[in-house]
Amino acid sequence: MIPLAYKDIAHSYLKFLVTAMGVGMLLGIVLIMMGVYRGMIVDAKVLLEDIGADIWIVQEETLGPFAQSSRIHEDMKNIIKTNPNIDKSAALTFLNMQIQTPSGHMKRIYCVGYDPFGEIIPIKRLIEGRVLHKSHYEIVVSKKLGFKLGDSIKLGRNIYTVVGITQGVVSSGGDPVIFVSLKDAQELQFLYSNARIRNDRARGIEDKANIHLVNAVVATLKPGADREATAKNIRRWKHKSVFTNEQEKEILTKNVIETARKQIGMFTLILVGVSTIIIALIIYTMTLEKIKEIAIMKLVGLPNMMITKMIVQETLILGILAFIFGNIFAHLTWDKFPKRVVLEVGDAWILFGIVLVASILASLFGVYKALRADPRQAIGG
Repeated sequence: MIPLAYKDIAHSYLKFLVTAMGVGMLLGIVLIMMGVYRGMIVDAKVLLEDIGADIWIVQEETLGPFAQSSRIHEDMKNIIKTNPNIDKSAALTFLNMQIQTPSGHMKRIYCVGYDPFGEIIPIKRLIEGRVLHKSHYEIVVSKKLGFKLGDSIKLGRNIYTVVGITQGVVSSGGDPVIFVSLKDAQELQFLYSNARIRNDRARGIEDKANIHLVNAVVATLKPGADREATAKNIRRWKHKSVFTNEQEKEILTKNVIETARKQIGMFTLILVGVSTIIIALIIYTMTLEKIKEIAIMKLVGLPNMMITKMIVQETLILGILAFIFGNIFAHLTWDKFPKRVVLEVGDAWILFGIVLVASILASLFGVYKALRADPRQAIGG
């Protein structure tokens, strides 16, 4: 068979390559958006993996500290220790905050409070310094924030000293995580400001804030203990919502980031659709440009099947080149995005299959125009 597609591409290879690069950038963005979603799943599991708990105890009829507001008494960590299946327990607080970075910009962060002298230490990705050794005024920050060991940071009413730096620790939303002591975190989250206290007194309100609250109590089990049975026992007798670590991961990946997943999916579908339309328009335009040559082919007796194969092959080559350029673009730019991007081989193969199908569909426009070409056009001009 005469390689008509390759001959035609060689005739205008520069235009063909530029077109492939343009479509490739769109496909590269599709790959990055798929990577953003994969990164969100990874981010959602970082804290859970670092804490390493088997069960999570939270406020009754809530889904836990990451999906809903949860407040329980701090002493619950001691109460559940009476269960013979519990090995270690700890009380934790979680809150979103704004912090001023050394560059002067305000940065959204996720603050985790834990007991430095407790049984469960959630800091696992330390790259400089140490974990907390005091009950007050020490802080471990993320490398993303730009602080150095010994720097001072103002949070609420107090000044904290940076004693450690972590890397790769983020919240489910991709925000950098900082760690402070449980007592400091309770003050930051539950203690009223001086202005609020004065205002309440002027109103005749003398209620004091209860700072002996936490957002969750976590626990590890003894070897051989049944997680479901232990969770059911605590749920029944302590009147709290209890989730296993697997259930908490499911809550994070399905409840917390579900909307983001749907939105990314919609953008991905739109971009794939736009890419398909662009390929179809390019092939249709290229077919129009050589409509006289196609008429000559028909006049000399070339069958329609050969002309159809030529157009389909051109479209597939355009789609494959665009996919290659898209991969190159995605791998050159993925680390420039503020959120974690995880590029997986499986996603690339899925996109490759979609590109092949989309290219075949797009080629139908050119095929339709080519088959309708009148051989008399070769004579009439």
